[in-house]
Amino acid sequence: MSREANTPASTPLVGHIAERRLFRRAMESGKLHHAWMIHGRAGTGRTCFAFDAARLLLNGTDPDSRSARQISAGSHPNLLVIRRRMDEKRKKMRQEIVIDDVRPVQDFLHHTAADGRWRVVIVDDAETLNRSAANALLKLLEEPPEDAVFLLTCPSPSSLLPTLRSRCRLLALSPLDDTECDRVLAQCGVDAADRPRLVRQAQGAPGRVLATDLDQDETARRIVASLLEGKEDPESDMLAAFLRHEDGFAILCNLLGEALADRARSLAAQGKLSAASRAADAFSSLQTLRRETERFNLDKNQAARQAAAIASAP
Repeated sequence: MSREANTPASTPLVGHIAERRLFRRAMESGKLHHAWMIHGRAGTGRTCFAFDAARLLLNGTDPDSRSARQISAGSHPNLLVIRRRMDEKRKKMRQEIVIDDVRPVQDFLHHTAADGRWRVVIVDDAETLNRSAANALLKLLEEPPEDAVFLLTCPSPSSLLPTLRSRCRLLALSPLDDTECDRVLAQCGVDAADRPRLVRQAQGAPGRVLATDLDQDETARRIVASLLEGKEDPESDMLAAFLRHEDGFAILCNLLGEALADRARSLAAQGKLSAASRAADAFSSLQTLRRETERFNLDKNQAARQAAAIASAP
């Protein structure tokens, strides 16, 4: 499988036509809200949408324009991106956005915008703000300067402090359809032969499959095959180790769902309608479990074991 290294700052946004239209109309109305919370499932393009909105605000919609090139290069004077940084002592990415990451925002907003345009602050993965960083950002949102727009990305409004939520206009991103998922994968250099399988696996969130480590993906496939054959215990050490990966639950549900759907179709084609019905019911139960787990932020370890039990039931 071939994948090219694309960054959200330089990747054209695919889909989300209605959401883009809503943001553009708000901007053109002259009453653009100063803070937007862009939320949706991981892999649906939250960060790409934030950069797309920044290009709109900073006259960078033409990819050949100077502004667009500066945004892609991370050098635009009117754009500041806040995200988790590397911990230089531990030589690993921090799990949180800390207050030192937020402090540059105040200086940035005190400078006059070049060319009289907007000043844009993107807070990527805002759910990772620790308490001190969130409170520092809150103070800025409470008294925003003129011509400044904050774009916060996160999985859901409930993942942020209520005080932050209350100062943002919410913009929900829907999952992409299969055609749009295919376009995203093609845009990122995924081989045509691999795309149909990955589109099914993506379930509207192609960024998830693009972010999946190939070795991790292979491990997940072995676990799923063993579960479906009844050879893997839902309480096994191998499954427990896999669930420690950040996206372990999502990957497991993707592959289990794909396998159960394929099983139901195959059994139906063989005339084994009772067995096909059980596989279809298991697929439906799995999707319900996944939706509720992600919606209510339930314990993913426990949910993954329930998913494994659903898939391995006779």
